[in-house]
Amino acid sequence: MRAACSRSSQRRVSRASEALPRCRRRWRSSGCNHFVEGGTVLCSSPFPPPPLLLPGSKPFRLAIKDNITTAGFPTQCASRIIANHVSPFEATIVRQLRARGAKVVGKTNMDEFGMGSHSTNSMHGAVRNPLSPDPADPISAGGSSGGSAVAVVVGDVDIALGTDTGGSIRLPAAYTGIVGYRPSYGMLSRYGVIPYAQSLDTVGLMAREPRPLLDLLLNTALDEEHDPKDPTSLSAATRARCAAACPSELSANRQLTVGVPLEYNIMELDPAIRAAWGATSAALEASGVTVVPVSLPTTLQALCTYYVLAAAEASSNLSKYDGVRYGGIGLTDGDDGSAAKAPENDAAALEYGDHNRALYSDIRGAGFGDEVKRRILLGTFSLSSDAKENYFRQAQRVRRLICRDFNRVFRLDCPLLAPAHFDLSDMPKQTKLADRRGPPQVDFLLTPTTPSFPPRLSDVQRNSSLDAYINDVFTVPASLAGLPAVSLPVRDASNPLPVGLQLVGQFWDDKRVLAMAERVMGLMG
Repeated sequence: MRAACSRSSQRRVSRASEALPRCRRRWRSSGCNHFVEGGTVLCSSPFPPPPLLLPGSKPFRLAIKDNITTAGFPTQCASRIIANHVSPFEATIVRQLRARGAKVVGKTNMDEFGMGSHSTNSMHGAVRNPLSPDPADPISAGGSSGGSAVAVVVGDVDIALGTDTGGSIRLPAAYTGIVGYRPSYGMLSRYGVIPYAQSLDTVGLMAREPRPLLDLLLNTALDEEHDPKDPTSLSAATRARCAAACPSELSANRQLTVGVPLEYNIMELDPAIRAAWGATSAALEASGVTVVPVSLPTTLQALCTYYVLAAAEASSNLSKYDGVRYGGIGLTDGDDGSAAKAPENDAAALEYGDHNRALYSDIRGAGFGDEVKRRILLGTFSLSSDAKENYFRQAQRVRRLICRDFNRVFRLDCPLLAPAHFDLSDMPKQTKLADRRGPPQVDFLLTPTTPSFPPRLSDVQRNSSLDAYINDVFTVPASLAGLPAVSLPVRDASNPLPVGLQLVGQFWDDKRVLAMAERVMGLMG
């Protein structure tokens, strides 16, 4: 019986493998620069398929963001400082998805170490959006998981793996017109993910529709697997408690309520995106869903809070790349950009780091890109003795207030916390309430994913880095609170580019968030 199942599994995976040569040809001709082709990176997995697929699994093609380790070929994080790094192990999430039928197509381009909003901060060059009205003047694919998003859009893969720290899955999904899913923090293992900011980094998934992602959770129990190698992975007991507190599907017998946060209707919001947001809210109301305004007052400080905390954690995480044990290999020797020859073994690598690039500052200065250097400097400053209390610790306090705002408006209690009673005295006096019992309780929040449409890459190069930070204004609040969020496309015949809208749910309510995203996409065509 086992042998028969194994042969069946092998045949199903083989059928998925037959598409790999077509993916390679399409990738090379697309001109989007979404896959990594440096060094010895392959277009097919070096691993044999698993002998048995888990029950409920179906073969699918998978792309992996290049900050998720894969044994057998490089994991570069789009950075010259680790250009020839080959991991001795594969990430837990890669192993889990291979056991569920994934056939790895390749590694995708990204912003260096996940720091960016347009996938332009890469040693491989910028990722280009296939939806660009003028291919000669391409638009941004979003970042930092822009390569993964493009791989889905052009049909190279069925599902793509990315990471979301402050919106790095949802922003590219919005710019390219696909579905980008950030799970609840601690649901999917981070073991094997090269860290940017551990308290925010989350492995996520992209696809054309919500259904393949929902099937991974419903049919293969991906959300139930605890990884003892990852200290942020929720334990089996905690997962069981969370699952018991959160329904697994949308109920046909209970009225659903969707909240529209007042603070997200900012002046900088593009009128076409505001119109799509309103049209989607109206369509939900017409379908029988109750849509109400809600207030999340502390989210106004979310963007500043995020860039203090994320930069501080990045400063710590990237300190290991000093050319002694990590980094310093594959740096250029001259102004012509030619790569130095990689050392043949660890001893040679150590000698290379010590003598050929003697100074710590030289290695990091040559190996890191400008945006990474900028965030390291910001993080180091906020952790300094003179600034730590005023910046880092204050940001931690604001983060807790942001979590409190979300917990107040959701109908479900956060399963990680004891139920809290609402205290009206804590609300700002200017907050408008329907009555004196507190804010309305909702099942989901509906917001824009981005305040604007994707800019041209030529404009991105000219603009300040602060302009790119503003793109995260709608995505970082859910990241700071560790909540599940899905960006879904809404299309308008009058606009050639899709609008990305975001659904946010209570912690561990991932299945209903994905199911609601599927319903919204059905309503909006």
